[in-house]
Amino acid sequence: MAKKSLIQREKKRQKLEQKYHLIRRSSKKEISKVPSLDEKWKILGKLQSLPRNSIPTRLRRRCFLTGSPRANYRDFGLSGHILREMFHTCLLPGATRSSW
Repeated sequence: MAKKSLIQREKKRQKLEQKYHLIRRSSKKEISKVPSLDEKWKILGKLQSLPRNSIPTRLRRRCFLTGSPRANYRDFGLSGHILREMFHTCLLPGATRSSW
């Protein structure tokens, strides 16, 4: 189980990313359209003044049940060991264990 403070920090980052998403996207479009270098630097300064935690690359996928940041499967939103346990107990319909 992950520490609750880390989970709350991740939720805070998700909120910030959603809040500044449109501003970031519009600024990046402006940079590609502006011909002069001085205006590009001004727009880049505006981008850099946004909070660091609003950058999408700082987000980390976490397990829905345990909050673990490692070995996550996007399709299920679960970490590997929880997913394996659910496979064994037949809690995920349509999912089967591999055997060879």
